[in-house]
Amino acid sequence: MNKYLNKLATYSSNNRNYLGRVHNINATKYRTEYQRDRDRIIHCNSFRRLKHKTQVFVYHEGDHFRTRLTHSIEVSQIARSIGRVLGLNEDLCEALSLAHDLGHTPFGHAGEKALNECMKYSGGFDHNIQTLRILIFLERVYEKHFGLNLSINTIDGLVKHNGIFYTKKYLEKLLPEIKKYKINYEKSGSLEAQISSISDDIAYNCHDIDDGLRAKLFNLEDLETIFTFKKFIKKTKIKNVNAYGINRKLINFLVTDLIENTQLNIKRYKIKKIKDVYSLKNNIVDFSFETKDLLKDLKQFLNKNMYKHEFVNNWNIKSKKMISTIFNYYLINYDKIKEKHSSVSKERNICDFIAGMTDKYAINIYEKII
Repeated sequence: MNKYLNKLATYSSNNRNYLGRVHNINATKYRTEYQRDRDRIIHCNSFRRLKHKTQVFVYHEGDHFRTRLTHSIEVSQIARSIGRVLGLNEDLCEALSLAHDLGHTPFGHAGEKALNECMKYSGGFDHNIQTLRILIFLERVYEKHFGLNLSINTIDGLVKHNGIFYTKKYLEKLLPEIKKYKINYEKSGSLEAQISSISDDIAYNCHDIDDGLRAKLFNLEDLETIFTFKKFIKKTKIKNVNAYGINRKLINFLVTDLIENTQLNIKRYKIKKIKDVYSLKNNIVDFSFETKDLLKDLKQFLNKNMYKHEFVNNWNIKSKKMISTIFNYYLINYDKIKEKHSSVSKERNICDFIAGMTDKYAINIYEKII
């Protein structure tokens, strides 16, 4: 596998930039270390539960709307495609993409906001940190240690999914176990981590447009009122614009722009070796300025016409009520939570339990306790 990678890739053998694992394991004959990470992610309970967790629409609103699971698969597909063209480690791109949303609550961002409010005086809640808690601490499939024992490179990429965002003090307070991974918070993420992060943006912007059209929250005529979107249509010479083709054409346009601009950035910033990637504070994997304007406008459009739409907002209000009601119920009935960790607070144990729920499970719990 390593012989197909270029010098800026993250390798999966000890002779280059592979950082190993906290708990040492023997190498396997046919799989790379990041393939093993991917497999551990796919086979864990938290990954399976994503199929019943909200992306924008709650699971029972329709069979064809995205869930957190289908979103993660789409991110992975996009990331692998980009990684392959750039000669980077596709397996690491895939592992990071499949894992990045494991920490999401039921009911999407509305659930996250509600749970963060419940935890206001107990450390708060952040789905990215919850992803790390799941992979390092909460999943239990091995007898000798907690977590999935993913490679340090994969954990590093997830810590830096949104850039160098967390401070060491803040993250280690919420997840003391991460100290064992010896993350260098001063260094930027690998190119594979940057690809996974930006593939997340590509996926959710494009498929939210697709889902919004499917749900009839807006139509193509509404989209064509966006000046940069009209420029995209003209530039790509799309004829007979319709709801069936716009999603794939937009993905292709964004991926192509990203690849070509990233190649220019590698030359522009004189990136010769992987140390140059880690030391550069801004992302190398990035869109052109013109495409950034398009994405900015699309995000504003979706925020106004989809995320704040009355239909979606009504469910968000219900979701927040359900999460806060469930949280307060378990504060009084703490003994009903079976799996608890003595090393964390009562509130954090309740938070972990609720964050792991699917939409359906949370609705069933809520209906039983009201």
